[in-house]
Amino acid sequence: MLAPVTTGSRCVPGATVVRMAAASKKLVIKVTAGADAPERCSQAFTVAAVAVASGVEVSLWLTGESSWFALPGRAAEFELPHSAPLPELVDGILAGGRITLCTQCAARRGIGEKDVIEGVRIAGAQVFVSEITGEGVQALVY
Repeated sequence: MLAPVTTGSRCVPGATVVRMAAASKKLVIKVTAGADAPERCSQAFTVAAVAVASGVEVSLWLTGESSWFALPGRAAEFELPHSAPLPELVDGILAGGRITLCTQCAARRGIGEKDVIEGVRIAGAQVFVSEITGEGVQALVY
């Protein structure tokens, strides 16, 4: 819902803020970028980790080139100046959220359930659609 931004009892002309229902704080993030687009990749993991640390329910989906980060040691290979280390972000997300690897993306890369880091699940489009169509869910794609 869009609402005017106010300061005290006065309305700030032309300013609006998007408000989510307080009872439902769920964020589903799909990251399609990996080492091929490091800034987009880092932004997705950073937003997910910050949201988890802020008490938001987070589900991060690894698709496309980000699929490789479901494998042990792969996050440590990722480097981007002035960004948080990817392994720390992954740990933060897993500490209070969920990371899912796309079924088809895993299959195309020969990745199985025994290959992924502990805490990562492999699931498909049906689960993704179920997550993003829930009440009060905000979905982001990077």
